[in-house]
Amino acid sequence: MDERQRLDGLTETIIGAAIEVHRVLGPGLLESAYERCLDYELRERGLNVERQKPLTLTYGKMILDCAYKLDLVVDGSVVLEVKALDQLARIHSVQLLSYLRLSGCAVGLLINFHAYTLRDGIRRMVNQYPDPAVPLRSLRSSAFSALKR
Repeated sequence: MDERQRLDGLTETIIGAAIEVHRVLGPGLLESAYERCLDYELRERGLNVERQKPLTLTYGKMILDCAYKLDLVVDGSVVLEVKALDQLARIHSVQLLSYLRLSGCAVGLLINFHAYTLRDGIRRMVNQYPDPAVPLRSLRSSAFSALKR
């Protein structure tokens, strides 16, 4: 399995876990509750999760320790930005792309748990994705099949 396939499979597993959290809790809770429950669900699925991971920012010769905190980082590869908003704005995508660039991670998921249907609240972002010549897999993954029930 190459790195691209590993990341695709990992994001499918993460999306499946997020769908389960949303199915059980529904929209309307605080972001912190969804973050903790998603952390729990991911760990139950055997994934390594870092919660509120500090992110250092370097500017010239200046280093800002813990300039930002990443909501969740899964298997050291996928950054999760958890939101609980009426709707996502462009700045939320830009924020996640900045986190990907600064962390060196290739893939990120922006997950808005206040979406009525979670599928409408998920954005998958990539930064220096492995093997860019190969087309991305369709988002019609097995993780989304749970939404059709």
